[in-house]
Amino acid sequence: MISFARIIAAACAALMLATAGPARAAEPVADGKRSEFDRMLKEYLTEHPEAIQDALDLLASRKAAAKAEQQKSTIKASSRELFSSPRQVTLGNRAGDVTLVEFFDYNCGFCKRALADLLELMNNDPKLKVVLKEYPILGPDSVEAARVAVAVRMQDAGGGRYLAFHRKLLENRGHNDKARALAAAEEAGLDMARLERDVASEEVTKSLDESMRLGKALAINGTPGYVVGERVIVGALGERVLKDSIAAVRKPVTQ
Repeated sequence: MISFARIIAAACAALMLATAGPARAAEPVADGKRSEFDRMLKEYLTEHPEAIQDALDLLASRKAAAKAEQQKSTIKASSRELFSSPRQVTLGNRAGDVTLVEFFDYNCGFCKRALADLLELMNNDPKLKVVLKEYPILGPDSVEAARVAVAVRMQDAGGGRYLAFHRKLLENRGHNDKARALAAAEEAGLDMARLERDVASEEVTKSLDESMRLGKALAINGTPGYVVGERVIVGALGERVLKDSIAAVRKPVTQ
């Protein structure tokens, strides 16, 4: 039986013959080779239809590998903004040995579900540094809620009241908008007069621009999106996946 590799090789040979020599002289040869190739390909795929899926799987794996390499390069090039930006929220152990970065949207149902995973990791891993970055990709209300969140961060250097605010929004099963975010900020004990001023500030706009730019550069096309070490994880895949990724970063490299 002719292998799929030989089918492809025949296609390349046909292509070379089709483009060699004078155009008119090559046409009959090229047509004959194309017909032979079409016959061989049809015969092979009729007998081995799984080859189509194999080829698609191979293409997908190559694209995934290329994407992962690009993400690694972006993480390295943007490490300061990604892990140590003055415009981020930092929780957990600020001097931790591993940093977990989360990009989230306050109207993302998966982000709401993943909140419990994040809290569990923070409670059980005293060496973990957690960075939160607003990534409002689900519409204008998400943007308005994120603006309030940045304003909360601006008057809460320790992160305690921010976390209380953050939980109130993500534990809300309904829709989050500016009004709901302001109510959550007030419940968390923020200075509301200052908050109203800060929400409209240039600093809030710059903070959101920074996180949106980073998320897009990392090809985070959904929320929640995480960065652990040199890896990007998209989706609420559960505490175990995050825990294993953190452990992999801690594990010493052995030859």
